[in-house]
Amino acid sequence: MALEQLSDVVQRCEALPDDSYTSEDHDVFTIAGRTCIEEGNSPQVLSIVLDERNQNVVRSMGWNLLPPLIQVLLKKEEQHLPQCMAIFNHLLETCTPKELLIGILEQLEDDDPDGIAERLHLLLNPLQKVLLRLGSRKASSLGMTLSSLLDQLAKLPVPNTKEQEEDDVFSLCRCCTHLIEFVRPFVVEARLNPSGATRSEDELRTELLKFCMKTLSQPLLDVQIRDVETLPRSPLRTFAVKVLDILGAVGESLPGLVFHPLLKKKEVPGFLEEEVRYPKTSLASLAHLLFVHHLAADTFPSVFSPVFCLRCNMEHISILLSRTEDARLQKGLELYEKSLVRVETGSLPADLLEIKTFLTVPLDLVKVMTMCPQHDLRTKGLKVFQLSIDKFSTEAKYRFFEYLLRTSNHSGVEGYTIKNIRSQIDAALQPGNANVWFEGSHLLPLLRKVFKLPDGPETDLLQYMDRIMESLNLLRYLVIRDKVTENQTGIWTELYKIEDGFMKPLRVGLNMSRAHYERELHNTMENKKKKTKEEAVLSVSVGGEKLPKMTTDSQIQALHSALHTFDMMESVLVRIEELIEVKDGEEAAAEPH
Repeated sequence: MALEQLSDVVQRCEALPDDSYTSEDHDVFTIAGRTCIEEGNSPQVLSIVLDERNQNVVRSMGWNLLPPLIQVLLKKEEQHLPQCMAIFNHLLETCTPKELLIGILEQLEDDDPDGIAERLHLLLNPLQKVLLRLGSRKASSLGMTLSSLLDQLAKLPVPNTKEQEEDDVFSLCRCCTHLIEFVRPFVVEARLNPSGATRSEDELRTELLKFCMKTLSQPLLDVQIRDVETLPRSPLRTFAVKVLDILGAVGESLPGLVFHPLLKKKEVPGFLEEEVRYPKTSLASLAHLLFVHHLAADTFPSVFSPVFCLRCNMEHISILLSRTEDARLQKGLELYEKSLVRVETGSLPADLLEIKTFLTVPLDLVKVMTMCPQHDLRTKGLKVFQLSIDKFSTEAKYRFFEYLLRTSNHSGVEGYTIKNIRSQIDAALQPGNANVWFEGSHLLPLLRKVFKLPDGPETDLLQYMDRIMESLNLLRYLVIRDKVTENQTGIWTELYKIEDGFMKPLRVGLNMSRAHYERELHNTMENKKKKTKEEAVLSVSVGGEKLPKMTTDSQIQALHSALHTFDMMESVLVRIEELIEVKDGEEAAAEPH
């Protein structure tokens, strides 16, 4: 029945001009032709399609047969597979390119990784042929095609291990390789006439640039590029290199792209806005490929100073570290580390802190160090954080510590900062190392920020334990290291303020906290004695947060731990008070009578 309908509509339309086919003719041809292919009548359909007399009909309506044909070609089990392939190839040569393009792109959609890979493998070459038939009018169609292809590629999982990349378990490597082959003829065309390009050639380069920028963001920002020693033949590394090659082919300078945030580029003609032409995330991915993996290193001049490269990369680092995905955080840390290691220790001047990213990036690092679930990333973040401190000049360190104490809002980070301040003071007090920032009058404003309790005697001592312990350790160090008669750090001039604003409130806070926790401990132990069959649940606040439901024994252990913390603080505080008394006594004894 369907075969008869197909033959009838083709015969009826043979004698009609192309533009006189009705919508009913199109519907009958489409339904009957698809049914014939689905029912296994592909040989008869092939005969009709190849008949010389029917070529006008095929040219106008043949693209409607694509869906069932592509389904047969994907299954590869159809009895008439060769006939279906012959019909498909004939349609590619005969039908209108734009209609073919739309028909094939509609068949790209799939959500299964295996299905995506198979569709791309089957349809990339036909898509390439169709686009090449469009001649100089292909740019916008190429852009639409590449966008659809990359949307499908984005659905594929990325390999997390070397073995997964070697075995290509998710088919991403194969698809990336096919994609590079697909764009090759268009890149060759874009490369042929770099100067004096026509409007169509400019549009072609623009679409290829958009393709490169999109691939830099996904999948390349999410995959781990492995070096030659780890994986000699890496399809993903090769893919990254080819993308960088395409950028060069369309007239983009890799240094110019990396330094784009810092250098004012000339106005580029075209319909793309700056942010669309050069997406920040894509440029950050490019910087990572160049500075961490050294891809395309031979095209990158070595005349740029390490400090200049760092300044440019700070924009890219900020983009990466502001994300939450592990892969992007990892790349942000790697790019920051690689940018810092080339800089001479202690050389970064304080005026760099006037650049926004030199302040925002450390705060992003703080979030990684304190909030990232991955232990390895937190550890790496701390390492890079310290490296960034080491690269600052003395004045820059001072300004940076001031900023961190004012903005970090995290006891652990503040404690780490105070520990660094102590190291800098110790270095300044060494013979021949004197500096104006970590001794004398300049140091006192910084010490005032250190020696204070955020909420006075009401401060939650457990929540601020790291900060308070490091502050006490610094104070003990200063009292021991700096003689009253020399007063290099100014601590002895400032001591009465420290006692009133830090030590006395801390003493009151310790007494209040200990009394509270001892009472809670007593109540919990009494509850334990009373309740033998079921566990008692007590609402206890530790470190500013209520303890989760736990057994009575666990609560007792937590309360003992809190009391032990108070004991540690008090022991250091008592030691400081003793040292001050001794020093005061020595000074009094040294005075002439």
